[in-house]
This record gives sequence, C-alpha cells and structure tokens, in this order.
Amino acid sequence: MRKKVIAIALCCCCMTSCIKDEAPNKECDIESAWVEGEEFEQFFYQPTEMRKENISTTESNIIFSVRSLLSLSTQIPLQLKITAGATIEPANGSPQDFTKGPVTYTVTSEDGQWHRTYNVIFTEVSLPAEKFSFENVEMRTEQTLLGGINEIHFFYEQTSSSDSGSSVGRRYCWATGNSGSALTMNGSKPENFPVYSIPDGKEGKGVCLNTQSAGALGEYMKKPIAAGSLFLGQFLVEHVLSDALKSTQFGIPNGKEPVRITGWYKYQPGEKFTDKDMKEYPDRKDEASIYAVYYLNTDAQKNSYVLDGHDVEDLDKLLENPQVYKVARVASLPATDTWTRWEMFFEGRDTPDDIVAAQGCNLALVFSSSKRGAQFEGAVGSTLYIDEVEVSYEK
Repeated sequence: MRKKVIAIALCCCCMTSCIKDEAPNKECDIESAWVEGEEFEQFFYQPTEMRKENISTTESNIIFSVRSLLSLSTQIPLQLKITAGATIEPANGSPQDFTKGPVTYTVTSEDGQWHRTYNVIFTEVSLPAEKFSFENVEMRTEQTLLGGINEIHFFYEQTSSSDSGSSVGRRYCWATGNSGSALTMNGSKPENFPVYSIPDGKEGKGVCLNTQSAGALGEYMKKPIAAGSLFLGQFLVEHVLSDALKSTQFGIPNGKEPVRITGWYKYQPGEKFTDKDMKEYPDRKDEASIYAVYYLNTDAQKNSYVLDGHDVEDLDKLLENPQVYKVARVASLPATDTWTRWEMFFEGRDTPDDIVAAQGCNLALVFSSSKRGAQFEGAVGSTLYIDEVEVSYEK
C-alpha cells in the first residue's frame, strides 16, 4: 500500500490540473500572461507588473496591479501563452475592458474534451486591507486521483469596490500548503487539512494551523510532517515533491512601509518533537512562528524578485540579503488556551520614498504552527490559532 501511495503522488508533480493522463493534446493551461506596448506602461507601477510568468497549474485567477482603474484603458490587448494545441476564448491579444471587473478566459484542449476557465483581474489594490479578520473564506472541491473529493478552504480579502457575495473584487492574497497535502489525501474535509477556517475566532471567524503527519510518502522522502502555514503570497504545488521550499512564494506588492503588526493567537505544541528522519528529541518543544519581511520586488537587472522558502531558512540572516529592507518577528509565542495579543516591530533599513510610492516592495507575512516546519522538524499535533491581524504604518 505504501508503494502504491508513493507511486501515485510522484505522478502528481508532472500532471496539470485539467488532464487525466500525460497526453499533450489534453492540456489546457495558461502558462503566462502579459501586456505589450510602451503606451500601456503608464498604467502600471513598474514594467515587471506587466507580465505574469510561470502561472501555477492550480491557479484560476490571474491578477495585475495597476495605478488606477479610473484611468485604465478600456482596450487592453492581453497576450497569453497557452499549452500547445489548445485554443482560447476571448481570442489571444483581443482588446478587453478590465475596468468593470474580471474577464473570463476559457482554454480548450486540442482534442476538445477538456477546458479550464481563468479570471483575469486588473486591480488598483496592493495590500487589500490594514486589518485582517479572516471572515472571508471559500470552500473549493477538488477531485482526487483516487476518485474522491477533497474540500479545501481558501482565504481571500474583499475589496471595497464590490459586495460580499460577489466574486468580483475578491483578492486571493493568502496562500497555504493545503494543495500540497491534498496530493496524498482522498475525500477529506477542510478540518483534515493543515489550515482551515474556524467559527470561533477572537472576533467572528479565525484560522487554525496544525502540524500533521505527511504519511508514508512524506516519510519516504524525508519530509515526514506538514506544518500548518498561512502567508501572503502564493503556493506552487508543482514544486512540492521536487523542491518543497520553492513552493512557497512569499509576499505581495505594498505601497506603504509597515512599522508594526499586531494580532491575537492561541497555541499548544504537539507532544513529540521529531526531525526529518523521524528521530524523537524528548528535550525539545515545538514552537510556533510569526514573522514579516518588507523587501525589494525587483533585482539589479529589473527582473521580478520573490522570496521563497530557501530565502527564509535562516531568519537571523535575512537582513544580510540586499533585497531585504526590513524584518519583523514575534520573539516568543508561549503555549496558551486563551486568546492572547502579540505584536512585532520592523527593524532594518528605511526604504526610499520613491520605491515605496512605486510599489517597489513586497510585504511577506507568515504564520506557521511549527517554527522549523520548512526543515520538516516539529511535532505532529502542534496547533496555532490566529485572528484580528493589523498592519500599522505610522512611524
């Protein structure tokens, strides 16, 4: 049975979300999207924002950040790279009006049997809110390789330009590792995943993050635990088995320089702390982790730059990274069964005003039920609850 699970999961990393087997003529994905032309650069903060490369096969929303929707051209000819042989509607490069909300694109496979839909969204929102209460949660169902249905929670923020019942204006800026865990789960409910919504937060709903066993596959690959992790950014499931740390892409553009972040938590560590070889350490206790990074989102060559799990393996050395301006960390999160307030202040270099104004920096905010989860060390059963998180900008 163990070998069967491993074989199935290994197949996942080379499949896209819209096909049943590895037949090229059944693929139907958007791989990249971009806006061409110097006349359109004025609508974006930076030229790098005009391109979205390596779009995840699990992503259904493609988001472009613009300076203003009021001044945005109503004739944007979006260019799209789709998988070989597939067709797309509306036509590739046809002028579209993105000022009225998402434009839905449908990609159909070469054999006509498979299709996927994408919402392409142009938004003037960077960080969608200064306070995150995690009231907005969407449950999605995904069919598993074994024929069952997984139900997974996705968290989003609602912009002020839309009503709470509409998908228009939803910003899926929060990511989790749930899609990675789903590779070997079958017919699971949201509460069976490492991250899910709870009805009894500090105020209204909250979020539960818990460290789980990664099963036979995880143990075989020296990745025996899956820590509950919620962060601003995106999760690329296609890297889970080949390079797990690359799966976590931290940060979203933010046009204001943060000073402090506060929130509320509850935490209890699991009983047995283990390493990647499942060796137990009776003298070690698991710890939760909350930290944030404010960093430059383009490199010296003006290419897009995103922090991933490799960059944050050693938080003590983050400020040595020339891309990083500031870092904030919660020093300690003692175990508690009651909602307890935490706060952290940013330390590091001041960011040049022109870079801040041009949204030249990303804000990464990360919560984890196991501090060493990225190294696959921690305790199964460690549980962190979070709610009412607020970002402050006044110096």
